[in-house]
Amino acid sequence: MSVIFGTMVPHPPLILPDVGRGEERGIQDTIDSYRKVASDIEKLSPETVVITSPHATMFRDYFHISPGSSAYGDMGRFRAPGAAVEALYDEELVKQISGLCEEERFPAGPDGERDKSLDHGTLIPLWFLREAYRKAGRKPDYKVVRIGLSGLSLQQHYRFGVLIEKAIEALDRKAVFIASGDLSHRLMFDGPYGFNEQGPVYDNKIMDVMGRGAFSELTGFDEKLLEEAAECGHRSFTIMGGTFDGQEVEAEKLSYEGPFGVGYGVCEFRCPKRERHYG
Repeated sequence: MSVIFGTMVPHPPLILPDVGRGEERGIQDTIDSYRKVASDIEKLSPETVVITSPHATMFRDYFHISPGSSAYGDMGRFRAPGAAVEALYDEELVKQISGLCEEERFPAGPDGERDKSLDHGTLIPLWFLREAYRKAGRKPDYKVVRIGLSGLSLQQHYRFGVLIEKAIEALDRKAVFIASGDLSHRLMFDGPYGFNEQGPVYDNKIMDVMGRGAFSELTGFDEKLLEEAAECGHRSFTIMGGTFDGQEVEAEKLSYEGPFGVGYGVCEFRCPKRERHYG
């Protein structure tokens, strides 16, 4: 068993109706793509959903994997406490990933958690996924592994993905991977972070790479470009890319929008060889 499906999705708080209060209609293409991704995951009935988020616990030289049996989060800081999600963690897989990383002397594990509650980069994808299960008349029966990013190199993020996949294989898990992350935050002069000409450059480049499923190219992005574009998801996408290392992947670009000055890209990735394993 392996990661059979992956997706890159953004996490703008206003995409949730309780937060956006109508403003979310300005990114309807993104909402429609999100719903498709969530529906596709529901149809696959994964045992585990692995999520990487730039807003989970993050260290300069260590990848944090959320410990414990479960976690809860809501959008109270965005004046919408009713938008809430609870996640049951895959404790066995967390232990397997952590143990493998220890064997490989790779800096990742469950130490140093600062805030147990679900961050919005994790909560928003899980909210859409829960809604897809509800629409299908099912209760969510998957468990979650939540992983933060780090200040380590892009190559180390990719390698982490390779190790995550190895741990999933060892436990014979049927898993999907959600790489949560926005693109550039500098697309417009009146956007939240102003304009930088490297913003659109980055977004065009990342959507090309992800639209082709060319994950090996993710480690070749210039760090200066990432900084000037003020992206937040690149390392998340790179970890996911590592889980598909050496595999033939079918990539589909679903949408791209940036009407509020921040880039929102949605792509999904299937691995036919791994899917056939499940008949």
